[in-house]
Amino acid sequence: MNKPLTAPLSPAELEDALRTIGHARYHNRHPFHHLLHGGKLEFGQVQAWALNRYCYQAAIPRKDAALISRIHDRELRREWVQRILDHDGYGDEEGGIERWLVLTDGLGLPRDYVISRQGALPATVFAVEAYVDFVARHPPVVAVASCLTELFAPAIHQERIIGLLENYDFIDDKVLAYFRRRLSQAPRDADFALDYVKRHALTVAEQQGVLDALTFKCNVLWAQLDALYSAYVAPGMIPPGAFDPALPPC
Repeated sequence: MNKPLTAPLSPAELEDALRTIGHARYHNRHPFHHLLHGGKLEFGQVQAWALNRYCYQAAIPRKDAALISRIHDRELRREWVQRILDHDGYGDEEGGIERWLVLTDGLGLPRDYVISRQGALPATVFAVEAYVDFVARHPPVVAVASCLTELFAPAIHQERIIGLLENYDFIDDKVLAYFRRRLSQAPRDADFALDYVKRHALTVAEQQGVLDALTFKCNVLWAQLDALYSAYVAPGMIPPGAFDPALPPC
């Protein structure tokens, strides 16, 4: 995945290596995102993106719960639980999953259908569950490092807000609430995770693990867009049972 380390990196060198991976591999480079943000997709293709991305959004609290189950450090658990609350919601805070459902509502997709994942692409479900499994199986410092795609998220959220509002008359500001909230949440989460990794990944093995974890996470996000492109752009091979823009969701 990454060139094997031969000696431990300094914290600054480790951060530089992580940022290099993200700049090269983050999914803002994927052709599907260029089509989405550039207004080149049809309504049904945007529906397919939102429907499949829900699988990832809904898995985030499960992933974070799996990580917490491995953590013996009470202070880290107290910090990390905020991520579950951010997505599942608490009290009067609706949470990120609910805000994503507002988006799919606005695109005319029935909530029960979205939540069931019935119409999701098999590759989407596979990639998302691989991510949850990865976090559940690896040491906390490696699992934390897999979240560092958040370092690169604010830029793509801002690009998405602008691109969707400018290019699609079926998108309004209300349905983009998820992305606006993540403009503040993602930097907070990324700063904490990066500091944790720099302080706790000290050996060659630990540092190799965190570099490979970020690469793996980038691949998870990229694979989801590969599946969308293949099914809904070219060659347009929609798997049996997956959402078909030409048919009503059922």
